[in-house]
Amino acid sequence: MTSAMVVDIVRQAFTQCFWLCLPLLGVGFIAGVLISLLQIVTSIQDSAFGTVPRLAAFLLALFVFLPWMLYRLTEYAISILGHLDKYAR
Repeated sequence: MTSAMVVDIVRQAFTQCFWLCLPLLGVGFIAGVLISLLQIVTSIQDSAFGTVPRLAAFLLALFVFLPWMLYRLTEYAISILGHLDKYAR
């Protein structure tokens, strides 16, 4: 296995990690901004008021995006394992 192959595998792994994390991070960011704005408008300083909706939004996003995430992860694993003979040389 050449160093170019290693770099390509690592690049693909980082790209997959980015795409797998992006929906959850996006939902978490949007929920955080909206909850913070709501807290500012209503002057509520309770930490549970911010934590529980963010957690609920994150879990809902995980439930919605999990099939897509598993599909991408499975395709990546099939791709890596399918080229295993090329990497073993």
